Amino acid sequence: MKRLSQEKMVDIVKSLRKLKGLTQEQLSVETGINRQMIGRLEKCEYMPSIPQLEKLAEILGFSVPDLFEENKPTVYTAYRSSSMSKEEKAGVDHMFEMMMASKQQLLLRKAMLNE
Repeated sequence: MKRLSQEKMVDIVKSLRKLKGLTQEQLSVETGINRQMIGRLEKCEYMPSIPQLEKLAEILGFSVPDLFEENKPTVYTAYRSSSMSKEEKAGVDHMFEMMMASKQQLLLRKAMLNE
């Protein structure tokens, strides 16, 4: 399963902004995202909403799917996989997917409330 990498987003947004010679203020004007939020985004302290992410991608020229990465298995995940049936694994995987989706929704809501 893939997850949105905030670290990747920070690296891509910051490097492309600088490569295009834009200040945070100029990017703010182009995207409609508050300059302070762009500063917080570049410090990994802010998660933009989906429309904001799409606008950043449009202005800076990157693809939103580039921000996703594969989850790295933990020791617990490896252990869990070796001792379950296929049905149990499918159920646990589904539960984790739902938990990750809920976490993403909470992050997006929190980000939207902080705008």
